[in-house]
Order: sequence, then structure tokens, then C-alpha cells
Amino acid sequence: MRVSKLYENGGNPVVSFEFFPPRDEEAEEEFEKVVDDLATLKPDYMSVTFGAGGSTRDGSFQTVKKSIEEKNQPTVAYIAGYGLGPDEMTTVLDRYQELGIETIFVIRGDEPRNNGQFVSHPDCMHYASDMISFINENYDFDLGCAGYPEGHVQSESFEKDIEYLKTKVDNGAKYVVAQYFYDNNLFYEYVDKCRKAGISVPIIPGIMPIYGVKMTENLATLCGATISEELRRGLKEASEGGKDAIMQFGIDFAVEQCRELLEKGVPGLHFYTMDRSQSVVGIVNCLKQENLL
Repeated sequence: MRVSKLYENGGNPVVSFEFFPPRDEEAEEEFEKVVDDLATLKPDYMSVTFGAGGSTRDGSFQTVKKSIEEKNQPTVAYIAGYGLGPDEMTTVLDRYQELGIETIFVIRGDEPRNNGQFVSHPDCMHYASDMISFINENYDFDLGCAGYPEGHVQSESFEKDIEYLKTKVDNGAKYVVAQYFYDNNLFYEYVDKCRKAGISVPIIPGIMPIYGVKMTENLATLCGATISEELRRGLKEASEGGKDAIMQFGIDFAVEQCRELLEKGVPGLHFYTMDRSQSVVGIVNCLKQENLL
């Protein structure tokens, strides 16, 4: 399954879900339920992340394998090449190729946390654009990459960030999934600037439902996503009603956000599930009831 073809068809918006590999047997059992729940929504594809420094490479492979062979889901495999040498990259990519994977989502990734013993390979590739070039020259994968509507937290400037994205696309990326945001105007402005910079591939909005107040705040700090004062007030009011009220607030907020994005003609929605299903099921079903999906 080549993801770029899905976005080129110009039909219904493409719906995709992102997971990270379960970390232990207990998490594996819950993960199975989550995937089964989300599979009922008939997504166009699911994607499986790849741990920092290749820390979950075996788990990622097994999760991708299960998604394809047992769950019968069209699946995209991530690769995060931070610290990996060309031989290690090749080993990972060969395994995915043998499994029948046709689309790889490429990110630089970060150094594993709390792991002072991690040592990068001396010949590792320092940028996602270098990884994309390497893969494109040696394999026949469809390649996707990440974009950052508010700029990457480590980028020296927003303008430079768009330059880096242009390099990734020039090197072979065929579609972009945008980091999540809570203000659609930031996405529209980002797409407009990308187009003016000569980036013509599909740019897909990433959707991070609000799963909880603390998680939302922590992730926003980590990813550089803005939480508006209006959203903060809504979260504060919802938190007075407990977890269920917060979840419903998050569903309602995401439905409104996605509704507007779809009405503006985005080619698809990419949901960061955080290995949970209830919120995404609620959001997608609501959008389907409104005939938006």
C-alpha cells in the first residue's frame, strides 16, 4: 500500500491512525483491544512508530507484522534513524521490505531518554532529509515525512524549518504529516507558506485528541504546540466534571476542529491515538454521522 496514491485519488478524505508498540505483555493485551476497536472504523491505514535510537525496533517490527498478518490492516512503518549507522538502517529496511511494507514514514528521532550509555554510530545520518535520500537511492518505498506548523522545537527559525521540509521533499518524501496543533489557522498559514516555498506534496493535519489535562500540557511542552487561553479555560471547566467530562470535552473540541479542516478540503486526517481508542472512535463516528468522512 503506497500512501501517496491514497492522497492523490482525490476521493474521500484519508483517515489514518498512529500507534506505538506496546512495552510489555500487559500493555500488549490492552493494545489488541485498542487496535480491534479502531479497526471497526475502517481506516485507510495505520502507522506504527519506531523508538528513539531504535530502542523499540524489534517491537515495532512485530507490531507492524501483526497489524498486517493478523489484523489485516494497511500499515505504514516508521523509522527514526537517530544514532543508527547505514548498516543498521539497511537491516531495518530490509526486514520491512521482506514483510511487504511499501510505505515508510521517516523522522530523525531523538536520543533515548535516561540512557547515558547510548552511543550514536559514527556514520549515523544527522537529518531526516539525509535518511530520505539514502532510502530513496536504495529502495522503492513510498516515503512520508513530518512537518511542523509551529516550527520544530529545535529549529533555529520557522523559515529554516520550512527550508528543511523542502529539502526532505526534494530528496524523495511524497507526503507530509503535520505535527498536531489546536488552532487551525496555524495549519492554514503553514500550508500557505509551504506552497509558496515550492512544496507541492499533500500536507496532512495531525490530530491529537485531548485525553487528559496533564497529558495535554506535557505533550504541548514537548512538541511546542500552543494551548490558547480559550482552550485552557475549557479544560479547566471540564476538569471540574472529572475524567469523563474531560474526555467528552476533548471529543467535542476535536470534532469541531476536524469539521472545519474537512470543510476546508484537507486530503485527510491523521490521528495520534496514544494507544487509546475511545476518543478517536467518538470523533470519527461523529464525523461520519455528519457525512464528512
